[in-house]
Amino acid sequence: MKVSLLTLGCRVNQSESSVIEGTLKENGVTIVSLSEKPDFCVVNTCAVTAKGDYNSRQLIRRAARSGAKVIVTGCYSQLMADDVGRMAGVHKVVDNSGKFGIVKMITDRNADIFLGCYSRSRPFLKIQDGCNLNCSYCIVPTVRGRSRSISEDEVIENVSVIASRGYNEVVLTGIHLGAYGKDLAQKSNLKKVLIRILRETRIKRVRLSSLEIMELDEELIEILAEERVCRHLHLPLQSGSDAVLRSMKRGYSASYFSDKIRMIASRINNISVGSDIIVGFPGERDQDFLATCDLIDSLPISYLHIFPFSSRPGTEASMMKARVDDATTKSRAHILGEIGRLKKRAYLQGQLNTHLDIILEEPAGADSYIGTSSNYVKVRASASGHAKGSLVRVRPVSMAEDLLDAVVVESS
Repeated sequence: MKVSLLTLGCRVNQSESSVIEGTLKENGVTIVSLSEKPDFCVVNTCAVTAKGDYNSRQLIRRAARSGAKVIVTGCYSQLMADDVGRMAGVHKVVDNSGKFGIVKMITDRNADIFLGCYSRSRPFLKIQDGCNLNCSYCIVPTVRGRSRSISEDEVIENVSVIASRGYNEVVLTGIHLGAYGKDLAQKSNLKKVLIRILRETRIKRVRLSSLEIMELDEELIEILAEERVCRHLHLPLQSGSDAVLRSMKRGYSASYFSDKIRMIASRINNISVGSDIIVGFPGERDQDFLATCDLIDSLPISYLHIFPFSSRPGTEASMMKARVDDATTKSRAHILGEIGRLKKRAYLQGQLNTHLDIILEEPAGADSYIGTSSNYVKVRASASGHAKGSLVRVRPVSMAEDLLDAVVVESS
């Protein structure tokens, strides 16, 4: 049996696809590319933006052209199940809640989920799913449902398995990671489970995926300063205008976001803070956009993800008037993109001739790898004698576009 897996979208999708892949391998299935004529192709789709919809349709069509039986899952197929089911070559459409049942569909076995096989050197571990927030632009609560978490004990067991398999970092991920544990019968939270991971497992590094700014209290910030917790936070801002933030239903002000970012940067040395911005949100005026630019320019942000507003069916924002035209949205995205590039280059410049511990991930020529540091810097290093996934200490000596070139100092 040969199977291809194609995945779009967030780290949660990538985590789920990794689990499906590992479980299939444990049950004798060979994972192949589309060019190798798979028997089945699993397409894990995304619906966060209209571009995600388009890319999902394109990937489904590409999978169908391979001649494989195409199983489609993920947020786009959840949202548009009937349309996806009518697409040529689609064998089955599977709910997000039934993703792991795909293994039985393919193997006809009631297989236990297997967590020990990841294609990435830094595995994504989903500990939470769904979202209870009501941001006016977001379709995710519709396609992912209410927030739900796995137990603390299950998190510890999974992280321990990942560490025992030789991985040096785990990335804790969720649709709304900061809501972890609030739905459990034995109430928990992200702080409690982080403390247990640090005390009870041997994983060398723990990284958190995206969090909301309101979730960073004194206790969590103190935990983030621990050496084994990666010095990296991704904190979506979305807009620097209070009027737009209210329309988005984000639940904080620009000044609150600014004060919290400055406080975190003052407390955790050399932390990398990234953020998301939506441009062209309905009603966004020139002064609103300029407020976003001014705020980002003033903050210790190390990188930006810029998203042109994408209307999602059924959301409040999809029914809002005062739309921003495409040309203006594109122009604003370009301006913010330039600010983001300058921010990133300034942060990278500050890493030269320091020491960074990186996990080797992608081959980059003979005996060289590109790796990721604790503070989310991409580094290229000549690492002869080191295997993929190794944790090594390097000294960055020069900068090339979006990464640093470094020499290895020692294994960590």
